[in-house]
Amino acid sequence: MADIRPFRGIRPKPELVQKVASPPYDVLNSKEAKELAKDNPYSYLRVVKAEINFDTDIDSHSEEVYQKSAEVLQGFIRDGVLIQDETPCFYIYEITMGSHTQRGLMVGASVDEYEKGLIKKHEFTRRDKEDDRAHHVEVLNANTGPVMLSYHADSDIDAHLDKICTAGEPAYSFTAHDGIKHVMWVASNPEDVERIRKNFQNVEAMYVADGHHRTAAAFRVRNAKRDKNPSHTGAEAYNHFLSVVFPDNQLQILGYYRAVKDLNNLSPEEFLNKLSEYFKVSETADPTPAQAGHFTMILDGKWYSLFAKEGSYPADDPVLSLDVSILQKNLLEPVLNLFDIRTNARIDFIGGIRGTKELEKRCNEDMRVAFALYPTSIAQLMNVADSGEVMPPKSTWFEPKLRSGMVTRSL
Repeated sequence: MADIRPFRGIRPKPELVQKVASPPYDVLNSKEAKELAKDNPYSYLRVVKAEINFDTDIDSHSEEVYQKSAEVLQGFIRDGVLIQDETPCFYIYEITMGSHTQRGLMVGASVDEYEKGLIKKHEFTRRDKEDDRAHHVEVLNANTGPVMLSYHADSDIDAHLDKICTAGEPAYSFTAHDGIKHVMWVASNPEDVERIRKNFQNVEAMYVADGHHRTAAAFRVRNAKRDKNPSHTGAEAYNHFLSVVFPDNQLQILGYYRAVKDLNNLSPEEFLNKLSEYFKVSETADPTPAQAGHFTMILDGKWYSLFAKEGSYPADDPVLSLDVSILQKNLLEPVLNLFDIRTNARIDFIGGIRGTKELEKRCNEDMRVAFALYPTSIAQLMNVADSGEVMPPKSTWFEPKLRSGMVTRSL
């Protein structure tokens, strides 16, 4: 039974939403964010990456930056750039990228359910990234970036959200600079709010798709606030965190590619010979993997097709049967001597949104060999989470991304 809560969202005036809404904090570096927001005083990047508000380089984790985040957010509210809804609402958020459209519900998701394993995770988190997001939430006393959650699709939920969207005009509809369209409806009618809440009581579990560090941060913030509150009841806003919940049959995952700086002191011929122990190797004109268990590789300007040999991995293991695991266990580790890929400087990771042309570009610049992988499926993700396991690092790249600043949730 999913415990989702409506809330009084803080959101842009309609005429400013396109200027306010920004990419998530973790898909841009500080330089890219500063360039994107340089002519836009309303950009929400000034809240989620507040180091861009300073003229000189500054440590993005300094206290001065966190305080600046809070200052900018409060300034947006004070100046009427952001306005808080008068009653608790749910927010229906639809995103279209090319021919793909997905519609989710923005809610307060339960920290308690995360703690109990009813909101399931599939990745390890890094303590430093948790520290950053937890402190950001504490200083701002708000959730500024939503977590992307998923659940097994429910026809009753789909039908009711569709009814709301069909009956009323959206609060926002705009196409961002990257060509992705964002549309949002506000579900404020108390009857709609209650029906949505009750429909989600039939959802047995939800899954963290994108935003493990934000989810872990919400857990830490809840614990800290609870421990400081002698009157804690469990009904406080900090017991829930900002999320957009999508049915599993609407989410889109792209491949997460790998690029490596060297061949582990092997000649190209030796490297290809070693690969043939684990893969069926042939040259190809098509750089896009066609199915699970199929990889493509660029080496010395040539594309190769790699099919994992039967028996080279346990097909019934939810983690080891993933393509990211097959590549790791049958190529990166035994052939290239790459084990701790989370910290090893010899390897880099490239989101599938950049395409295989980016792999060609990197191999012409600073990499020796690169691999394109077939996307992990949402069913595989849920299977790993259900088994209590975690995926290898950099297993999933979700597109399209949620915009920050569409709705802020105060604590």
